[in-house]
Amino acid sequence: MLLSRGCEYGLRATLYLVSLKADGFVPIRRLSDQLDIEFHFLTKLFQQLTEAGLVHSQRGPKGGVALARSADRVTPMDVVLAIDGPDLFKECVLGLPGCGEQRPCPLHETWALERERLRMMFLHTSLMKMAEEMKTEGFRLKRSGTIS
Repeated sequence: MLLSRGCEYGLRATLYLVSLKADGFVPIRRLSDQLDIEFHFLTKLFQQLTEAGLVHSQRGPKGGVALARSADRVTPMDVVLAIDGPDLFKECVLGLPGCGEQRPCPLHETWALERERLRMMFLHTSLMKMAEEMKTEGFRLKRSGTIS
């Protein structure tokens, strides 16, 4: 897969957080339970998202996580950069060092085009738009079953 497992989970968790339209903080345990993501792993992902300024976190009985800015101003690109960094949008798909116009891999030309399309999609789609489509189109965020 092109995204790390952590990045996949981070995207799913932030999308679910947006879909809740909560006014306050949402406990990470709730997100973990609803999305079938291991609690401690999700906690570490939210630490990265907090460090990147995408979410606020609060400890205590009324604690949890909340988006740091409006969901229409947060993109999948923001989440990817916070968790995986920029490599997806810069590196060779085969992982070959020095891949480029001078020394291309067999997939270089095709990957360069697709990588740019992916970058544009991640950059110009908001989490709000994705969450709205998730609700209207019935898209899912977990491997099986539904989120209650």
